[in-house]
Amino acid sequence: MAQLIKLQDYVSRYEKDMIRYPSQYVRLKKQQWTKIRQQWEDGGVYLNEDEIQRFKEEVEGKEGLLKRFKKILVKQDEEAQEQEQIEENDELSFEPSVYYKPETLDDLKHLYLDQLLQFQLKWASSTLTEKSYVDPKYHRDDHLKFFLQRFPDTFLLMYEPILLLKKAPVELEILLFTPTGLWCISLLEEGEGTVFVGSTERFWKIKKGESEHTLLNPLISLDRTASIIQQIFDKNEVDFTIHKAVLSQRGYVDFPDIPYGYKVIDKRSIEKWHDHQRNMSSPFKHMQMKAARAVIEYTQTTSVKRMQWNEASEELLSDAEE
Repeated sequence: MAQLIKLQDYVSRYEKDMIRYPSQYVRLKKQQWTKIRQQWEDGGVYLNEDEIQRFKEEVEGKEGLLKRFKKILVKQDEEAQEQEQIEENDELSFEPSVYYKPETLDDLKHLYLDQLLQFQLKWASSTLTEKSYVDPKYHRDDHLKFFLQRFPDTFLLMYEPILLLKKAPVELEILLFTPTGLWCISLLEEGEGTVFVGSTERFWKIKKGESEHTLLNPLISLDRTASIIQQIFDKNEVDFTIHKAVLSQRGYVDFPDIPYGYKVIDKRSIEKWHDHQRNMSSPFKHMQMKAARAVIEYTQTTSVKRMQWNEASEELLSDAEE
C-alpha cells in the first residue's frame, strides 16, 4: 500500500522527517497485518469502544459472565493504555479492529486495507502538535484509494499537492514517487466509456454517447508540473527521472500521435502499466527519498494547533508574564 505523504495543503508528518516515517510505516503495516491475520486464524475478534461499553453495561452484576469475559476486557484496557502511550510519543498509532470474522483471507485483506486507508488520511493531516481539517470527499475518493491500495509500500504519493512558490500557491498534478522515478499524472474521468480525443491544440474533445464537449489540454498542466519539479530537482541536486502521463481508469484516450515524453494510460492499458509498477520489488532508494524531501519542503500547509498544545502555550505565556 503506497504512502500518502502529502494531501492537498494539509499538514503532514513526512514534512517533519522524510527518512524516519516511510520505513516506520512499512514496519507497522507488516506487524499489524501479522497480528490481525493471526487473530483471524485463531477465530478471535476485537471489540470497539462502543461495544465494550455496551458489554460492560449488560454484564454489570452478572458475575459468571464477567469472569468469562474478564480476559477480553483486560486485554482491551491494556491495549487502550498502550495506544495512549504511543500517541503521546508521536509514534504510529494504527490499531486495526475486526468486528466480525471475514469469510476468506481476501475479505480480511480488504477490511484491513480499508482501515489502513482511513488511518493514512488521519496521519497525512496531523502531527503531534497540529492538525488540518480534511474535506470529507477524500474519504470517498476512488482515485485516491486506487493509488494508495494498489501500489507497493515503497511508493510515495502526493495527491493534489499545493506548492508555495514565490509566496503564491500553485496546485500541481498527482505526484507518485517510485524507487526509480517520479510520475506526474493528470487524471481524466468523465464516466465509464468516455472517449478523450487528444491533440496538441489548447482543447481536447470529450465524447460520451451522443454528447460532446471540450477539456483544457491536460498536457499543459503536466508540462507546468514537470517544469516546476525539475527546477526544484536542479536546485537541490536531485537526479531523478520525471515521467508525464494522462490516466483514465474507465475511459479511453484517442491520441495516436502523442508527442514524445508523454504516456497515455487508459482502460486498455492501465492493468499492464499497474502490474509493471507493482512488480517493481525494490526498496526505498536514496535519490527517491531525496526527491520527495526536496518537493515536500515547498508544499503549502494549512493547519491549526491541537487544543492541548494551545493550552500549553497559553500556560507558558502566563508564567512568563508573572
